[in-house]
Amino acid sequence: MKKTIEDRFSVLDNTIKSDDFLANRGLGNEVGYYIFDYDPKDELLVREHIHYLENQNSLIVDGFKLQVFNLYEIMMELLESKNYLNIISQWEKKHDIMFVATRINRLLKMEEFNDSEMYFTDYIRHRVGNNSVVILTGIGEIYPLVRAHSILNKMHLVYTKRPVIMMYPGEYDRLRLTILNTNRDANYYRAFRID
Repeated sequence: MKKTIEDRFSVLDNTIKSDDFLANRGLGNEVGYYIFDYDPKDELLVREHIHYLENQNSLIVDGFKLQVFNLYEIMMELLESKNYLNIISQWEKKHDIMFVATRINRLLKMEEFNDSEMYFTDYIRHRVGNNSVVILTGIGEIYPLVRAHSILNKMHLVYTKRPVIMMYPGEYDRLRLTILNTNRDANYYRAFRID
């Protein structure tokens, strides 16, 4: 029988509080990358639960805290600060979504060889605390402009002390990411599914 979203939230809460999770035990000394996949129809419930977790002192263990980074909000902050929204609006009128996505990926430096320059990783690196569990949200909102596997592939350069959880609207079968239950994002083998 398939678990309800409420049952999955209980698993998520217990995972975040576990000593093995916080210490990255049993992961072959790799940084813990975790994916909490969910049915996109549950997006509002997931947002409410993340908000609850951020404000729930009982889930803070041994000085750890949750830090939530909404990738869509981070991207929009950059685009607004650089006054690119009007330019992007013009691109959308003249070109297809792949043209727009390519230009936004260049702006965010998603394909840089020097990963420390990638905008998301740089943004998080300068704001994350030493004893934080990072939760990434906004994945569905930035699709197809930015792909989830691109973010995960770069995160190991930013935050290596504690686990990173990506809240993923779609399915992760431990081999492939399928965003919004429609398109395969890419293969991603290094993440552990929270189930």
